[in-house]
Amino acid sequence: MKGKRLDFFLVSHPPNIYYLTGFTGSSGELVLGQEWGVLITDGRYKTQARAEVRGASVLIHKGPPLEAVGGVLDGRRAGTLGFEAEHTSVLGVRQLRRSTGRSIRLRGHTGAVEALRAIKDAEEISRLRAAASLIGRVFEKVLPLVRPGRSELELAAEIEYQIRGLGAEGASFETIVASGRRSAQPHARPTSKLLRKNELVVLDLGAILRHYCSDLTRTVYLGRAPGRVRSIYGAVREAQAEALANIRPATPCAEVDQATRRVLQRHRLDRYFVHSLGHGLGLEIHEEPRLAAGIKSRLQAGHVVTVEPGVYIPGFGGIRIEDDVLVTRDGAEVLTRAPREFLEL
Repeated sequence: MKGKRLDFFLVSHPPNIYYLTGFTGSSGELVLGQEWGVLITDGRYKTQARAEVRGASVLIHKGPPLEAVGGVLDGRRAGTLGFEAEHTSVLGVRQLRRSTGRSIRLRGHTGAVEALRAIKDAEEISRLRAAASLIGRVFEKVLPLVRPGRSELELAAEIEYQIRGLGAEGASFETIVASGRRSAQPHARPTSKLLRKNELVVLDLGAILRHYCSDLTRTVYLGRAPGRVRSIYGAVREAQAEALANIRPATPCAEVDQATRRVLQRHRLDRYFVHSLGHGLGLEIHEEPRLAAGIKSRLQAGHVVTVEPGVYIPGFGGIRIEDDVLVTRDGAEVLTRAPREFLEL
């Protein structure tokens, strides 16, 4: 706050509020001063907030929490209130202006708390390891069910059942099961389509465990794969291995992405890699940093990122391999443990 010349800061995004205070409710605003904090929420969360919140007092307000921000600041000296621009609507800004009046200047900021969240501490890394381990176990349990005749929806439902059955709070995103030509859609939603022999199946699954996310993708083939499929799978695996070899502190994020693309370029497949290499992982499934072209930031020890090269050929199918990776002081530690060798079922 001092560096940004702010007297107060308003945190609105629930994951950021949880990160700073431990509060898990879905409605709240956290007002911060230089040495104090007040969480504003409503009566539904009275008991919960007082049990969970650390480092801040709790104010129960009837009505939208933004309406009470002015009351929290009333009597304090006039100044500048920063707010999370990417998490505050136009209506929210209007409510803030009505609540705070002319004595408080409003200034939007982006990524303030997210920058803190990008570097994981030992407890967060422990939770991410556990979430990664759990999703690997889910994959092992579901793999025997990936057979011709089962629908994509049926497999997705089984994956999400196993996620909860192993103790997770739920899936960290909508599970992807995409077979045949549909596997060429990176974010295909599962449908009633039945899996068939002699086709690719992409399974993208993740779990939330103790608030932290995991993200795993594996691609399998139903039957004996033709040479072209084997060759493309080998290229994607080689591309991921090259990315992992380039992950270390101080490496530009864009450089890791580019190293992957150079491998696929040698195989004449780079034009079929249509998304960035990876993203940060933590309280949310997509966090900072991003492994992508044009990104100026560099990797730091404590970052946890996905590494997920893919090749998507319309009319043919797609292959993606994704793992969760911790940036260590010496390089990279792969947190997900599912086998990466090509599986023919």
